[in-house]
Parts: sequence; C-alpha cells; structure tokens
Amino acid sequence: MAQSRRMIVLRAVIEDYIRSQEPVGSSSLTKHHDLGVSSATVRNDMAALEDEGYLIQPHTSAGRIPTEQGYRYFVDRLSTVVPLTQAQRRGIGRFLQGSISLQDTLQRAARLLANITGQVAVVSSPALSKTTLRHVELVPIAMSTVLAVIITDTGSVAQHTLDVPAMPERETVSAFSNRVNDQCVGLSLAKAAEQVRQLVKRPDMTDVQRLATVLAQAFESMAEDETAGDLYMAGTSRLAHRRSIVDLAPLFDALEEQVVLMKLMSSLSEENSGVGVAIGSETHTPGLMHSAVVTSGYGHSSNDLRGDVQTQRQGTGTQNALAGSDQPVAFVGSIGPTHMDYSTTMAAVRAVARYLTVLVSHDSYGAYDADEQGGGS
Repeated sequence: MAQSRRMIVLRAVIEDYIRSQEPVGSSSLTKHHDLGVSSATVRNDMAALEDEGYLIQPHTSAGRIPTEQGYRYFVDRLSTVVPLTQAQRRGIGRFLQGSISLQDTLQRAARLLANITGQVAVVSSPALSKTTLRHVELVPIAMSTVLAVIITDTGSVAQHTLDVPAMPERETVSAFSNRVNDQCVGLSLAKAAEQVRQLVKRPDMTDVQRLATVLAQAFESMAEDETAGDLYMAGTSRLAHRRSIVDLAPLFDALEEQVVLMKLMSSLSEENSGVGVAIGSETHTPGLMHSAVVTSGYGHSSNDLRGDVQTQRQGTGTQNALAGSDQPVAFVGSIGPTHMDYSTTMAAVRAVARYLTVLVSHDSYGAYDADEQGGGS
C-alpha cells in the first residue's frame, strides 16, 4: 500500500469531517472522492491510519474522525492557503472603511473576522513596547505641570502629566519639544528615553533637565509595557448557538483568561512569520484542548503585500513565510473547534492581518483600497 495514497485518504477524511462533522466511512469516501481504489482498500487504509494515530473510531461499526495528529499532518501539508475571493476582499475593504481611530479599526476587524469564520475572533492592540515614536507634544498646562502627548507609529496616543517644579519658559519648552522630535522620531520608546537623557548632557540644555528627566521616565514606563494592550473579541455568542454550553464551558473559561490568551497568541504569531496554527494540546491551555488557534501578527511589515505566500512547516507549526517582515506589534486570530475549516480560517486571518498592517503602518483608517493593494490577501 502506497504511503502517499494513505495520506490522500486521510486528507479526504478530514475534508469530509470538517464539512459534515459526522464520522466518515469508507463507502462515503469512495462515493465522494475519486480515489481510484475499492471501498475495501480504502477501509484498510483507514484502519492503518487509525493504527498510526491519525484517525480514531468513536463507536464500533461507525466511521472514523481525525485525531489531533491527523489535523496537524493536514495543516502542515496545506501547500497553499487559498486566497479569499475578490468579493470577500472587497467586503473587507468596505467594512474597514470609515474607521475613525485605531480602536474602531480593531473592533471592526474582530467583528469582520468572526463573520467570515463563524468562530471567535481576537484582535490585540499594538504593544507599546514594540512601537516607535512618531511625535511628542509638550504643552505647559500649569505653573509646574507639562502635558506630554506621545504618539506612536501605530497611532496609539498616550498622555502623561509631567511634574516640573522649575518650569522653563514656554518658548524653551517648545524648542525642547522640537529637539526631541528631531532626535527621537523613529526610535523605540526605550531608545528615545536614552536619547533624551543624552540630550540634556549638553551645556545648552540645562534649563530643561528636570523636564527631560520626567519625559524620559514617561518613555521608559511605556517601553516597559510588555502587554499587547487592549483585546478586542467577537463571535462568542454565535459559537454558543452552534454548540452546547456544556461543550463550550472550558473554551469560555479560557477566553476569560485574557492574559493567558494574549501570551499564547502573541507567542504563536511571533514564532511564525505568517500564519501560525496551534491545535489542541499544542496550545498548552486546558480550556483549548478541543480547540484550534489560528493567528498572525500585524504591523511593522516590510514585505511586499502583493507577494505570494509560501507555506512552510517548522516544528509543530505552519507558517506562511513573508520574506523580510519584521516582528509584529500585535496579532489577529481565530479560535474554533479542531474540526474548523483550516484553509478558510487561515486565509481570513492572513487577509485581515495584511489589511491591519497597511492601515496601522500608514495611520490611514478608512482609506485602504483592496484593489489598489493587489487584493490584500
């Protein structure tokens, strides 16, 4: 018996089970797939696949269903991630048009992904520790208080009230603000803090030493924020309508543990330069033992968004390598049952991540055109 044919049978079982969610028998496979062999031969192949741990027979005389090992083999050998249709791509563009802020964009992206997949969608806002400085504005608001408005490259805005007992002249504050922007824009917040501390060592900067110190501390405080910020989630109610509450209880518990969830999905997106997949026990999360997580990082991507995506296997994960991409600043992902439609889910996660990369990196909320960007998938 050829090993390649056996794996074709495995793929057919998984595809049919994803579609029907019913155990798959040999007669059904030969009826719906052109396997070129008899039902008896397919039955023998399925028995061998069961012995090897790829399939399991839930009931005597019933068909077989994939195991976690079977799904992993299937996902790792998806030679391509089928792109979304042109209508779906245009739908993404229309849905995200009109976003008025980063938060609005991420909320829309979560709802959009949940609608496409019918599963739970999770989108994180960019971690401040991974962003760079776009602009800082220093505004005296009291005799000894300066408001620092800090804007990052992803559009995040933070306001810090700085205590400055020896307040410099307003013109001096403005000049210092301009100097900081000249020297620090494009640097990470940690590097910006270092640069500000270096600036005030100059003899002509003695008047702003206290202001520089507290501004550097504000940068450092933001840089030390290793969390991914806010988490936007959608699709939980729809999933509840499709499955019993008893079955979903562990999953809902896992979704409540947002810190654990963010760590899992952030790590998965960083380990895989495109789309990462963790199935069941690979999530190392008790509530996700019967679920799969598909995620992709977004932001800080230097790759050509119109380029082809190649699926690669690395360890236990699948990645769609985008050559030249930088570390992501945040992630977008989908959580569903292990029998999810992996191809569609991976394509949807990838497409939404690409849209977010363009929107966030250019701060062009509502201005993204799918056709101009080569379809965005």
